[in-house]
Amino acid sequence: MFIPSLSQYSPEFSKNTNVQYFDLANYKGSADGWQREERVLFCVPLRDAEAHLPMFFGHMKNLTYPHNLIDLAFLVSDSSDDTMGALVKHLQLLQNDPDPSMHFGEIEIFEKDFGQVIGQGFSDRHGFAAQGPRRKLMARARNWLWTVAVKPYHSFIYWRDADVETVPQTILEDLMHHDKDVIVPNVWRPLPDWLGNQQPYDLNSWQESDGGLQLAETLDEDACIVEGYVEYQTWRPHLAYLRDPYGDPEVEMELDGIGGVSILTKAQVFRSGSHFPAFSFEKHAETEAFGKLSRRMGYSVVGLPHYVIWHIYEPSSDDLKHMEWMALEEVRQKEEAKIKKVYDKVWDVAFDDVQKDWLKQKLSYLKNTDLSNMRDIDVDWSGMDDWKIKEKTGTKKQLADFVP
Repeated sequence: MFIPSLSQYSPEFSKNTNVQYFDLANYKGSADGWQREERVLFCVPLRDAEAHLPMFFGHMKNLTYPHNLIDLAFLVSDSSDDTMGALVKHLQLLQNDPDPSMHFGEIEIFEKDFGQVIGQGFSDRHGFAAQGPRRKLMARARNWLWTVAVKPYHSFIYWRDADVETVPQTILEDLMHHDKDVIVPNVWRPLPDWLGNQQPYDLNSWQESDGGLQLAETLDEDACIVEGYVEYQTWRPHLAYLRDPYGDPEVEMELDGIGGVSILTKAQVFRSGSHFPAFSFEKHAETEAFGKLSRRMGYSVVGLPHYVIWHIYEPSSDDLKHMEWMALEEVRQKEEAKIKKVYDKVWDVAFDDVQKDWLKQKLSYLKNTDLSNMRDIDVDWSGMDDWKIKEKTGTKKQLADFVP
């Protein structure tokens, strides 16, 4: 009697050297991927990022996840600076490091423009009017990058902005061990002391609210709700605002929308059809819509409110105006100090301090006065503070009240 094997069928291609076979069931991603040698596709969209690359590659060197298991994919688009040249230079230095453990796996650089005309200044990128068109173009860029870069053997896809200032070296392991389909950290940014020292940065990670759903029903089908603007008041719980500096970094919060500064996703989420909508999906686009779409498909989407990474501080237009005023004020105060120094010098030269002489001379002035008969006199000053001048009888002119 023939008993069929219960093991899964695997085709035999050993005789065909140009054919590769991958069982995607072996690349679903696990909580301890670094111990199972699971590969991570590290996706980095870049635009006018030349100035940020030294900081970015400093973080890359410090990653504790095995570098040989990390494949890098960069997309340089719509840049006016030498992002491409700087990127190639840093990658060559990194891959030629004398320490082999510093070398990453496969590296791919793609260059494609998407017609992004919105400036890279803080106020340009975060202005309300720019949000909808900007997010949709960014979604197209993200989708283009992961679709050309992902390989069958990638278990995870990690998205990271280049302008992150402070991030744990264990970021990949810290997010991965939660074993969630989509997970993001909290993102804050430092501020100058005169602005309050620190501030929540990424408000795109949130839970849906009744207010948000009601607002969505009132908007056109192509509209995109964006968080942090008075034009769209959703009253949603934001991951950023729930941070406790002393809270447990392991605490999880279920999310609907997510931000794009740092996202760890199991590759199967994208392979199954989720993506960054470049159109209005439930009145959202790009990363926020990706979170909603992934939730709709049954995947887990969570954030860590007490696990924080720090974005760089970028001054807004108002900040720049205030800093200009502060610089002018500093100059004014210095000039005022110089003038005061001259006045003090003139005062010291033109006037004599007679205090010491008076202490000596007052006894001579009072030598004919019997000081033993001096006595204290109590004076009743009550009512003096509310004393008012009263109008005299027959006076036509009204006097103003005097209230010292």
